[in-house]
Amino acid sequence: MYQNLYRLKTIIEKCSEGGSEEGNWHTLAIAQTLMAHNLATLTDLMGDVPWTEALQPGFIFTPVLDKQEAIYAEVHQLLDDAIANYNKTTTFGSLGTQDFIYAGNAERWKQLAYGLKARYTMRLSLKEAKYADVVSFANQSFTARTQQAQLNYNGSTSFSPFYRFYTDRDYFGASQSLYDKLEERNDPRIEVFWKPHPSSGEFLLAPNGDPVQVQGTYSISAISTQTAPTYLMSYHEVEFLKAEAYVRLNQLENAATALEKAVTAAFQKVNIGLTAEDAADYFEESVLPKFNANPLSEVMNQKYIAFYEEEAVEAYNDYRRLVAMGNNVIQLDNPKNAANQFPQRFTYGNSDVTTNENVRSAYGDGNYVYTEKVWWAGGTR
Repeated sequence: MYQNLYRLKTIIEKCSEGGSEEGNWHTLAIAQTLMAHNLATLTDLMGDVPWTEALQPGFIFTPVLDKQEAIYAEVHQLLDDAIANYNKTTTFGSLGTQDFIYAGNAERWKQLAYGLKARYTMRLSLKEAKYADVVSFANQSFTARTQQAQLNYNGSTSFSPFYRFYTDRDYFGASQSLYDKLEERNDPRIEVFWKPHPSSGEFLLAPNGDPVQVQGTYSISAISTQTAPTYLMSYHEVEFLKAEAYVRLNQLENAATALEKAVTAAFQKVNIGLTAEDAADYFEESVLPKFNANPLSEVMNQKYIAFYEEEAVEAYNDYRRLVAMGNNVIQLDNPKNAANQFPQRFTYGNSDVTTNENVRSAYGDGNYVYTEKVWWAGGTR
């Protein structure tokens, strides 16, 4: 993460006032957008992290930790600055094929920036609910799956990281509780998400919290393909954000419309392969009745299902936010959660702990990951 941030800082300095490419507004805006994304991901997972004193190798060796609240203010400022720079005219050429996501299309990048504004505004709902702003930002983001921000892989020189993780470790297992959520809804994705492990040939689900620690037994993901994309932000996430915001604004008709768009887009992910007709039938028969009974619950459970597996970090962030807000609508069946063993955050890396006394002090004995929520989820760090 810090390597990414350091490279982005270098680009921002070169394209800003006094830099060697001053006036390269669109490249500057792309770097600001990606910095906001990386910085938010870092603090979402870790909480307080080094920032204002970070990225200064050779000058500051033990940077202090910044508060998550301050880091989030910078995330939003980076996105605001990026949007302003996308709107400027530049004399510099497009990044073209050097841009693996949008081939230098500044309008698409601006849509991503607005989508991230919606995501990170929703993230702070416990601190300050701004649901109308979420809708406003989302409405300026993606309007179709073809516009979403994703990294693609060719399966020969580049590979899906989930696929690589499986082939390197072979240590995944299909979750019983996630399977149960799909079965309860008669969700056709239940036939798509998993497959028997090649070694056993048996379809066996891993019990949550108490699996046998052995390889080659439990069923595995069937959507971890060599070319499954990585999403920086998907179109279905934008629609799910709108759906939740509309529910909280008590605009249920709008919420149902956004939810159907989100489910339809999620069904058509390239490694899912279901159709809009499949989604329409499922929505009418299974989703809508549950939505009518409890709108927020069904929106968030559908989002949770749709985010398997490439968008798991956002599912984790949503779950923590919802619990903090008193909306515990996504049931997790791991018994260790009730025993205060649900990870409220990721731990700092071992190299950071051993080389930076500020990180070491924050780390302590490491048990803080179970007891201290991040700031936006009601914690202090």
